[in-house]
Amino acid sequence: MIGHIITPRVYKLMSHAVSLMVPLILFLRTKKGKEDFLRKNERIGKTKIKRPDGLLIWIHAASIGEALGALPLIKLIGETKNLNVLVTTGTVTSASILTKRLPELAIHQYVPLDYTSAIQRFLNHWQPNIALWMESEFWPNLILQTAQRDIPMILVNARISDRSAARWARTPLLSKPLLKSFKLILAQTNEDKQKFASLGAREIKLTGNIKFDSDQLPVNIYELEKLNSSLKNRPFWLAASTHPGEEEIVAMAHKNIKHKHGSLLTILCPRHPHRGQELATYLRKFGLIVKQRSLQEPITDKTDIYLADTLGEMGLFYRLSKITFIGGSLVPMHGHNPVEAAMLGSALISGPDMKNFAEADDILTKFQAMLKVANHHELSAAVNRWLEDEKCRAAAEAAASQCISQLTGALNKTLSEIEPILNQLVEKNEE
Repeated sequence: MIGHIITPRVYKLMSHAVSLMVPLILFLRTKKGKEDFLRKNERIGKTKIKRPDGLLIWIHAASIGEALGALPLIKLIGETKNLNVLVTTGTVTSASILTKRLPELAIHQYVPLDYTSAIQRFLNHWQPNIALWMESEFWPNLILQTAQRDIPMILVNARISDRSAARWARTPLLSKPLLKSFKLILAQTNEDKQKFASLGAREIKLTGNIKFDSDQLPVNIYELEKLNSSLKNRPFWLAASTHPGEEEIVAMAHKNIKHKHGSLLTILCPRHPHRGQELATYLRKFGLIVKQRSLQEPITDKTDIYLADTLGEMGLFYRLSKITFIGGSLVPMHGHNPVEAAMLGSALISGPDMKNFAEADDILTKFQAMLKVANHHELSAAVNRWLEDEKCRAAAEAAASQCISQLTGALNKTLSEIEPILNQLVEKNEE
């Protein structure tokens, strides 16, 4: 198999060949809105921002989910250690939200593309003293070149899907050096710990999922009051972080539920808000009246679907809605964080695929805080159940609150593992 001949050197040569196409790749991605035109040079390791004096902790998070999960850790490190933090991500969405929510001593940059010259420019400029990688994104050149500079690296909140583990197992000459580059791996679950060990990782500890220790998502109270006023006591529910394939299910469920609740409103928050216009057009094919929040279209008595296609307002809609369907779970996307919704007082519904949040899924389902559905018929029945039985819904909300206490604590465990390494760096810097 070809995977068995891919070594770090072979991968480096392959990435060099691809790097010749970087200008074209960046142009096409910028045209599609997937790169920030004004900051595209950061993707080739260039920046206009000066490196701050003193120690610098580099935290890399792939996209918005990992970045938001890292926020409590970023804040805690800043508060307890008073250290400069560089946060890198790879998506426009994550950059937009993080730049508004990072603490004072933190800087955001786009992660350089995974080829040698971009990485060298990035590392030469920022010279991080330690690197914390969040979850499961492995860029071989970036990891190996960081390790070659003797920059200690820790894989935080580490997880790896069965599919990714199988893929890395097919390239052992590449995956083993990658994982051995990490001084420490802090796994979310025992299953993750075992998978990393089977791939050749060395020091692995079980600390849990720090996403469950996140602060409540921010809620704009003025906007909350405006929305409550516009709803006029209508029955409504929220479909959060949906993906292609789920919007059709949501639309069909809406039509089913409307037979019993004629004034029903469904609030739909797509995982990727840039799909808003495309989704609005698609949903209207079902004969539904759709209003887009991004266009500031008001909710009327006749509105069927309110398309919440905006950034940074998930907390607002979780607080608004007493019933939330967690997207990414009726299609093979492995679900999204149900604890964020539970923290803001929502009763939960999800599909069968919650692999990315298996621990929370198990606990919330066990204590009847989250209903499981497999299709639009079951989704309709679940929403109907909670629209009609307020006592049952309130019990689910209360159960969710109790479950949260069982899921938290990973942040302190994670910091206790990282702290000795940070202290060593501080002491060495003061010598």
